[in-house]
Amino acid sequence: MLPVQVNRLTVQEAGDRYVELVRAKTVTGALSPATAEVYARDVATFVRLAGPGRVLDDLTGEDVDAVLLAFARKPDERRKRDGQEKRSGGNTGGNAGGNTGQSAASQARFRRSVSALFRHATSAGWVHLDPMAASSVRARERGGLRPERRALTREQAEGLIEAAASPAAPPAEAAGSGAGRRRRADQRTEVRDALVVLLLTTLGPRVSELVRANVEDFYTNDGVRYWRIFGKGGRTRDVPLPDAVAAALDAYLAVRAGGDGEKALLLSWRGRRLGRGDVQAVIDRVQRQVDPGRRRAVTPHGLRHTTATHLLADGTDMDAVRRVLGHSDLSTLGRYRDDLPGELEVAMGSHPLLRRRRGRAGRDDQAGPDTGR
Repeated sequence: MLPVQVNRLTVQEAGDRYVELVRAKTVTGALSPATAEVYARDVATFVRLAGPGRVLDDLTGEDVDAVLLAFARKPDERRKRDGQEKRSGGNTGGNAGGNTGQSAASQARFRRSVSALFRHATSAGWVHLDPMAASSVRARERGGLRPERRALTREQAEGLIEAAASPAAPPAEAAGSGAGRRRRADQRTEVRDALVVLLLTTLGPRVSELVRANVEDFYTNDGVRYWRIFGKGGRTRDVPLPDAVAAALDAYLAVRAGGDGEKALLLSWRGRRLGRGDVQAVIDRVQRQVDPGRRRAVTPHGLRHTTATHLLADGTDMDAVRRVLGHSDLSTLGRYRDDLPGELEVAMGSHPLLRRRRGRAGRDDQAGPDTGR
């Protein structure tokens, strides 16, 4: 029996073919477009770090380890941006200035992407052996709480919501350019911004889920407004909207620029669907209106942490929180859970096993000393 003939593709050629296959899976619904782009981005990084001209089959476990270590040391642009804000006087509330490498979660995700590439390469005959079997570099995954807080405190979250609900007056136009001219209703982006902040802070959707939302995804059943969210892996979930969020949705739909049959929920004043970067710009714009004492820079994913943290801290059933966030497993909630100041004191002060006893003691005190006669 002849040995298997390996197609000696370069790293660049293998990466291009694999990314093409991954993107094709979005057509059948096997992968979401957002997930496919994450794979594509990680594979492009792998190609750059491994060397585009090298033959894929020549890579060893040591070569893969070198790539994984190089990725781990690669500056995290998000943390770099936060560090610049901190140095310029912004209050980020984190320790972004000193941690410029990739987080453990990002390293683990990158390793999964590279592993998937080599699994396909093995089955497709691009390599003799999968070098990932000989790779020893793994990110140190931290369970539970992180030293840096991602979730906003209650005061910070309420400050953000209040700022979104009460937007500042728009700046006056320059002289000679129509000063005092009223903007058209479809240019009132502050109404849209309020909805964006409320949806992110109270329902915690992924930013990809938010920008993919269409008007038709919101419906009413028995007087309750719902959002049908199309999540990862082709899964959908119907999440009821709090009354304040439903009111913000109605206010936005009344002024939304929905020309030419545009189905997207969140539109720019030009009538185009918002992108992921636009959502961060919305948050930053609203944050500038928050009182400095309650202000802290946060990302859309940080607001997802905020939703989970405060729902769980308030005693909401864990399975309900799981369904709101769109997770298939309860165990994944731990990564979205941050510690809150004073939380342990509140929990112990109202212990569920002592509430009945405390209530009985209160009734005895009200009865007075003559109850034994």
